[in-house]
Amino acid sequence: MAASDRGSSMRVVVALGGNALLQRGQVLNAENQRENIRIAVRQLAEVHKEHQLIIAHGNGPQVGLLALMDAAYSAVDPYPLDVLGAETIGMIGYMIEQELGNIIPLEDRIVTVLTQVLVDPDDPAFDKPTKHVGPIYDRDQAEKLRKEKGWSMAADGEYFRRVVPSPLPQRIIELSAIRMLVDSGVVVICAGGGGIPTAHDKDKKLYGIEAVIDKDLAAALLSKELDADMFVMLSDVARVYADFGTPQQRPILAAHPDALQEIEFAEGSMGPKIRGACQFVRETGKKSAIGQLSDLVQIMKGEAGTLISNNIDGLVYGRPQ
Repeated sequence: MAASDRGSSMRVVVALGGNALLQRGQVLNAENQRENIRIAVRQLAEVHKEHQLIIAHGNGPQVGLLALMDAAYSAVDPYPLDVLGAETIGMIGYMIEQELGNIIPLEDRIVTVLTQVLVDPDDPAFDKPTKHVGPIYDRDQAEKLRKEKGWSMAADGEYFRRVVPSPLPQRIIELSAIRMLVDSGVVVICAGGGGIPTAHDKDKKLYGIEAVIDKDLAAALLSKELDADMFVMLSDVARVYADFGTPQQRPILAAHPDALQEIEFAEGSMGPKIRGACQFVRETGKKSAIGQLSDLVQIMKGEAGTLISNNIDGLVYGRPQ
């Protein structure tokens, strides 16, 4: 359905977290991922009925798995992270495209755009890896991988995962093509995994960078550039929590971006979501939301998740949990 046919409906960017596509602790195989995507697209299809939908997604577990598999084959040098990222973006986009296409009207068009995103090769993030990728490990396994492969490892909840540089997204290379597709009513899957990190050399030619861009920050940039009315980030948590993981944790129902950014959140997980949401709201005056995949329809109605808006006074808490 073309944008002109949608009346008062919204243009919505929905960013699926890597853990929304592959549950924490699940075996990282194609069957599990496809089943999780089937669950995800049921929610996405409901949004598509009423709104203009653009889909972004994470790829942290998937790109980490490919890197692990790649490192196990020692006959050739390992593929760089940008190439592995492109592989996973194509794989996930293909699955979303196929499974969503199976349940929405046949005449509705879906396309995946392999998206390059410009980063600064001198970004300080290259000196401090923070982005979790790949499967989870216990402490002994993580230490063994650190010694054997030279990987940086960091805590992710009660487990450990590999961490890689996560530079800030500066510009979406394929933006004009994405905008043309969206304006013509196509459901576009793009900026997957935060996009493929690239930079310009001295001759202004693009080359790939060994990194993984945070998909929430890239999706926030995408939302702004596409003039989206709402930016929604989905993960495996129902809301944003203050004092998360402590006996004092409290769900935040709604927040002004200034008040929300006064709270400290984990850098490798909720932190980028908060920055992405607040950045989008401040720069556009529109609204953003963070919640879990199963609540997407309710999040769109303001009945679930955490709403971030300039119209909220401070922080609105729910009952302690």
